[in-house]
Amino acid sequence: MQFNITKYNIYPTRNMVIESSEIVGPNKAPIELQVQGTLQASPDPSKLPNKEGEWITINYVNFLTLTGGGVLDGQGQEAWKLNDCHKNKNCAKLPINVSLNFINNSIIHDVTTKDSKNFHVNCISSYNVTFLRFTISAPGDSPNTDGIHVARSTTIRITDSIIKTGDDCVSMGDETKEVYIQNVTCGPGHGISIGSLGGYATEKDVTGVYVKNCTFIGTTNGVRVKTWPSAPATLTVSELHFEDLIMDNASLPIVIDQEYCPHNLCNKDRPSSIKISNVSIKNVRGTTSTAEAVWLVCSSLKPCENVEVGDIDLTYTGNQGPITTQCTNVKPKFVGKQNPPVCAATAKSA
Repeated sequence: MQFNITKYNIYPTRNMVIESSEIVGPNKAPIELQVQGTLQASPDPSKLPNKEGEWITINYVNFLTLTGGGVLDGQGQEAWKLNDCHKNKNCAKLPINVSLNFINNSIIHDVTTKDSKNFHVNCISSYNVTFLRFTISAPGDSPNTDGIHVARSTTIRITDSIIKTGDDCVSMGDETKEVYIQNVTCGPGHGISIGSLGGYATEKDVTGVYVKNCTFIGTTNGVRVKTWPSAPATLTVSELHFEDLIMDNASLPIVIDQEYCPHNLCNKDRPSSIKISNVSIKNVRGTTSTAEAVWLVCSSLKPCENVEVGDIDLTYTGNQGPITTQCTNVKPKFVGKQNPPVCAATAKSA
């Protein structure tokens, strides 16, 4: 169904199943969409009439407010069984809960997205969009259920939110500028990730990502930058600032991985041609479930530059040897405490 109205309220007295919804601008007045109660997608992805793989789609809208305290339930449990993307590059596209494209000057607040079949939220080609008190909920083993994916967008804020999912809590693609992530609790999930980048020759620069006062609980990564080796893109990634982060039994709390190649679906014949520079990592504390606490693996073709690491205090909770860090093709500047000593081959926790 298509909404062509200024304000739309959904107040179901019980769970309401809808096939798909679409709002398409341009609009002449602000639009407010209030969701109360629970809206459910069909559990069968083949019944979704939107061929783009989206359940709720909002395109070309200015001054949107999406709120109401309700739940958008993708009912993804059956669809997750069909996901074979870990071994099939041409895997079927499963539906996204909420797809926001060409959205400007908008806010999404006090809404929950639950059990999406694929990504929970896409925010693409958008400007000045805020996610506030936004909740995402899915099991830790639900495949490809990224919380919020941002790409080709500028000035995106994700604040005071809880993201529990089976993939990246927040993922950022190319041509992303000025992303502010603050007071977010992530976990389960794969952490907050920039990339993967470099898979396509047309990709553009990423600049200005600020992650502050965030907590990672049982995640498989903390903050992460990942780029493909042997990839055609030559973009730059700069002005990345990670500060005041708490790790609660997180694996690999700090990662730059320029040899990213999951499931061996690529080759490593050539180093990454993506340049990473102007990175600060400050005041990261807590516990890690893996012995590798900090992993700065940069490209031999374009080593990382101007990386500053300060006040790291991480303790390994396992028994697989002493806590370690790994650094390749990078010469960080160190300030403050280093526990473990970053870029030492092996370091025992203090």
